[in-house]
Amino acid sequence: MLIHPMPNPVAFSLGPLSVRWYGLMYLLAFAQFIALGRLRIRQPHIAADGWKKEDLDDML
Repeated sequence: MLIHPMPNPVAFSLGPLSVRWYGLMYLLAFAQFIALGRLRIRQPHIAADGWKKEDLDDML
């Protein structure tokens, strides 16, 4: 028989504010999108296509 753990959906609480794990994952995904996008825009073959940092910011 397989036993599945029952993790708490709340990562941490600050008074009445509870931060949940899925919210942290969304935050991590948006931060990764920005970081990797800026890294890619600095590459010469992508910058030659006319992409700028402002274009990435507009997509978000």
